[in-house]
Amino acid sequence: MLTASDVLDLVPQQRPFRFLDRLLAIDEKGAVGEYTFRSDESFYAGHFPGDPVTPGVILLEAMCQTGLVALGIYLLGLELPRAEVERTVTLFTDSHVEFERVVRPGATVRIQAEAVFWRRRKLRSNVRLWLADGTPVAAGTVSGMGVTRGPA
Repeated sequence: MLTASDVLDLVPQQRPFRFLDRLLAIDEKGAVGEYTFRSDESFYAGHFPGDPVTPGVILLEAMCQTGLVALGIYLLGLELPRAEVERTVTLFTDSHVEFERVVRPGATVRIQAEAVFWRRRKLRSNVRLWLADGTPVAAGTVSGMGVTRGPA
């Protein structure tokens, strides 16, 4: 069984496109992750100059990195040896997410994911994202599929 630390080490996304700093909890039912949006993130320069806001697609990516990638790695680790898990990458397939508020530079967000469906490397999760103070930002459903990478 993989620990939260093991799972975080296996998440393939890296800076500047990793939006998961910490995994606070993970098990077969779900995961909780956190990320702090740094003021020097490249997308703030153009979104929007003088009044930066985290793009919704980046918030969706943060939700997917916790609710699909990290959770998928954990669930796959319950079924396969670590070497096989390391050769698997999770690809996004679809989502339905509604946004309520903006996220500004410097904000820490928490993502909670609840597994809805896991079968044959296909995962669907209910996800919620809120600010560290508990203010809700977004919620919905995301889906993805684990595929085996070819030889390096």
